Amino acid sequence: MTLTHSHGKEHSAAHRGKPKLAVWKFASCDGCQLTLLNCEDELIPLAGEVEIAYFPEATRAVVEGPYDVSLVEGSITTPEELERIQHVREVSRRLVTIGACATAGGIQALRNFGDVAEFRSIVYAHPEYLKTLSRSTPISAHVTVDFELRGCPINKHQLLEVLAASIQGRKPRIPSHSVCVECKRRGNVCVTVADGTPCLGPVTQAGCGALCPSFSRGCYGCFGPQDTPNTASIATRLSSLGMSEPEVVRIFRTFNAASEAFRAESERHEPGPYPGEGDLGGRPGPDAPAGPTGEVTP
Repeated sequence: MTLTHSHGKEHSAAHRGKPKLAVWKFASCDGCQLTLLNCEDELIPLAGEVEIAYFPEATRAVVEGPYDVSLVEGSITTPEELERIQHVREVSRRLVTIGACATAGGIQALRNFGDVAEFRSIVYAHPEYLKTLSRSTPISAHVTVDFELRGCPINKHQLLEVLAASIQGRKPRIPSHSVCVECKRRGNVCVTVADGTPCLGPVTQAGCGALCPSFSRGCYGCFGPQDTPNTASIATRLSSLGMSEPEVVRIFRTFNAASEAFRAESERHEPGPYPGEGDLGGRPGPDAPAGPTGEVTP
């Protein structure tokens, strides 16, 4: 079995014993790490195939790197995290981001569309003690990522598939089609066609098993944009169902607000343009300096 780093370095796992697995947390709620712990029956055979070398959510034991596979949860929101993700990349032969925070900036990327300095002054009694960034950004904005696993939270079966593929040195078999395909496979009646319920299923990547539509609710876009999302078309449909422009903006600004397709569509339905438009999305606070880090200082 061979694991290949994105920069072309090859390492034979057979000569090193079991591959080392590390799990890292950045700005997140821990839900995607818990998905791994919730694998339950699958954890025992998984532990037989890999050495869980670093996983603070599960154990205090630490095995020094480098690591064959690193799972990274969470987005980059502080100057310290900017430095730490560089270290994680250096000690990881393969780096896999897991969840909406790590792949798209997460729900905390709503800061990208507002004034972080104002938020900080309202929420914290002593905002001068805080060091934060004006934007919440995905891991891929800062280092090379070998695979992105979407979801809020991620699907445990997809996670196990990614881990198995990494161990076996192959490409993960993760679907990139829309939630609509999952609805058809489950025999669901389309909630938009039948009931006029607003739904992001046509533009959202599969992975949840069409959970919300199966209970007669519209899709909220938890897995982010599918491979060819026609967001303009679905937005037109949402408007025809009676949604106002602010409501269309809000439906695209949830767990994957800063993903390129959802960000661009949401901005198309609000007054603009404004400074800060770009791939990472949103407007910076007035005290945010120019540059890629966007650190907000007192």
